[in-house]
Amino acid sequence: MTTSAPQRILVILAHPDDPEFFCGGTVGRWTMEGKEVIYLLATRGERGADDPQTAPQELARIREAEQRAAAAELGVHQVVFLDHPDGSLVASLALRRDLAREIRRWRPQIVVTCDPTVRYRPGSLNHPDHRALGDAALDAVFPDARNPLQFPELLLQEGLEPHRVHDVYIAGAVDPDTEVDITPSFEAKLAALRHHRSQIGDFPALEERLREWHRVENADGTVRYVERFARIKMSR
Repeated sequence: MTTSAPQRILVILAHPDDPEFFCGGTVGRWTMEGKEVIYLLATRGERGADDPQTAPQELARIREAEQRAAAAELGVHQVVFLDHPDGSLVASLALRRDLAREIRRWRPQIVVTCDPTVRYRPGSLNHPDHRALGDAALDAVFPDARNPLQFPELLLQEGLEPHRVHDVYIAGAVDPDTEVDITPSFEAKLAALRHHRSQIGDFPALEERLREWHRVENADGTVRYVERFARIKMSR
């Protein structure tokens, strides 16, 4: 009797802690269901501090360790960092090539990334790295990862065959159309976020906000928690 390989998801985001904030509950739900999730982060978050005396390389070391611990909390065992400079991401050909390389290497059925069109929400501005990363990630899915003539060195020099992603989940989307029930994994999302101590000063306040943001009350009065995405089903 043979068993098929587990479905593989590649989460492509900009910084340590982005996966937990954007889609931690969904990641936890998927790993509970036996799916394999890999994190691909463009930076190590070395500029994510308010203190000007912070040593960037030391902060990068701390944030990488925090991210690996948070990932393990959610059942994620592979975390890949690309070492692009924090705070300076642009949707360049170099970034697209790096993302396409990893899509071809890991060959996921699903890619999760963030919405490149979001500039602000009430009370906050979106980080420019998020916009640049989302833009580059969508281009890396199509056409870069699936077109053998795009970045031909990936195939000819590195032996990375083109790959077609089946679905893209856009986290933090302006117009979400897909809801994932994260009630079974919501506490794991919170536990994962607790590892990001360098970034979160008042965790009880954050937890209160997260419970409010993700909470949905059913018609019978019961409560569940959800994360929402815009889902793009790619043509085969």
